[in-house]
Amino acid sequence: MAYDPELADRIRELLSLVDDVTEKKMFGGLSFLVRGHMTVVASGQGGLMVRLDPELAPELLATTPAQQVIMRNREMRGWLRVQTTDIGSDDELDLWVKRSLDYAASLPPK
Repeated sequence: MAYDPELADRIRELLSLVDDVTEKKMFGGLSFLVRGHMTVVASGQGGLMVRLDPELAPELLATTPAQQVIMRNREMRGWLRVQTTDIGSDDELDLWVKRSLDYAASLPPK
């Protein structure tokens, strides 16, 4: 399955005012990097992969429909998956993108 181009466009729109954004095909999807750090991915498995502060993950897993990202039978610390149905509105998507941008802003530029 290829990533959802409509979701990629929605992400692009949200990131249009953010400096130093690049796009790169990876993980079977389209990754959005800010200052060289991966932030969100329009996933090839559908939905959104979100990179965020690993300390926030347990609370978000308990209080949102997000799921832990698992690759090659390994939990990816600081990465959550959000299904397309859970980011149907722009506000829902914006919330996840902002969480990821907050984490990226805390990291030194690459």
